[in-house]
Amino acid sequence: MNIAQIKQIDLVDYLRAIGFIPTKESAKSAWYRAPYREDRTPSFKVNKDKNLWYDFGTAQSGDIIDLAELLYSSKDVSRLIKLIENAAPALAPRIRTPISPDGERLTDQFRNLKVVNMNHAALKSYLHSRGIDLDIGQRECKEVHYTCNKKGYFAVAFPNIAGGYEIRNPYFKGCIAPKDISIIRKSGRLKGGYCCLFEGFMDYLSYLTLVKMGRITEESKSMDYIVLNSVSNVSRAIEPIKKYDFIHCYLDNDEAGRRTVDTLQELLGNRVCDMFAAYPLYKDLNDFLRDKKKFP
Repeated sequence: MNIAQIKQIDLVDYLRAIGFIPTKESAKSAWYRAPYREDRTPSFKVNKDKNLWYDFGTAQSGDIIDLAELLYSSKDVSRLIKLIENAAPALAPRIRTPISPDGERLTDQFRNLKVVNMNHAALKSYLHSRGIDLDIGQRECKEVHYTCNKKGYFAVAFPNIAGGYEIRNPYFKGCIAPKDISIIRKSGRLKGGYCCLFEGFMDYLSYLTLVKMGRITEESKSMDYIVLNSVSNVSRAIEPIKKYDFIHCYLDNDEAGRRTVDTLQELLGNRVCDMFAAYPLYKDLNDFLRDKKKFP
C-alpha cells in the first residue's frame, strides 16, 4: 500500500489488531490509554469520522503514520508503512473511502451488485449491536453484496424511491446511487393522516423497535414513514409530506435536526410536530433505544 492508502486504514481497527481495546467507545469516538506511553487515565482519543487521534496528555495528534512514528520510534515513512502492514495485514480490505460532509463514504466503484433477503449472521449481529429487533430488520432491509476496488463486501441495504440503497455495516456507511428519500406507506389514502419523518434508516428501524417494545406509542395504526437518508434531502421530502395532516419529526437532536424542523414548520405550519421531547437526553432515536445519553 502507498501512503494515501495507509492513511485510510481505520484507526480503531488498527489499534484493535495490535492489541489495544478502547476503554470507552461511541459512534463518533473511541478512548484508550495512550499506546506508546504510560497512561493511567485514558487520554488518547480517536475521532472515527475524521480517522484522526489526539492525546490529551501530551497535546500530540495526527493520523496513522504519526501514531506509528511514536509506536515504532522511527521517522522513516517507508519503514513505518511496512511495519503497519506487517502488524495488521488483515486490515488491507478495510481501507476507508472518502467521507462526505454528512458522514457518508463516497465511491462510484460499486460493481457486481447482488441484492438478497437479509440473512447473513454478521449483519444480524450488527443490527443486534444497534439494538434493532431482528424481525423488523429482516422485514425492512435487504442484504447487498458488491465489489469495490476488486474486493468483495456485503452490507445491510435500505432501498430508496429512486432504486438506490443506503448501505451500512460495522465498517462502512454509504450509498449505492442514485441517492434519494425512502417512503414506506401503510395507509391507502391519497391525502391526510399521519406521517413520521426520520433522518436515517437506522432511526426508522429504531422507532419501529421502540414501538414494538412499548417505549413509544404510535398515533395511528395507518402511520406512513419517510426517511430523508440525509438532511440535505429535505427539499425532496416537502412535496410528499404536504399531503399529511400531521408530520411527526424524529430527527437528530442537534442543530441540523432542529434547523430542519424549523424550516418545515415555516413551510407547513403546525402540522409539523417536533418530537425531540421523546428523547431529550439523546442524540437520536438509536441512542435512545440503546440508552446512550448525549447529555449528563
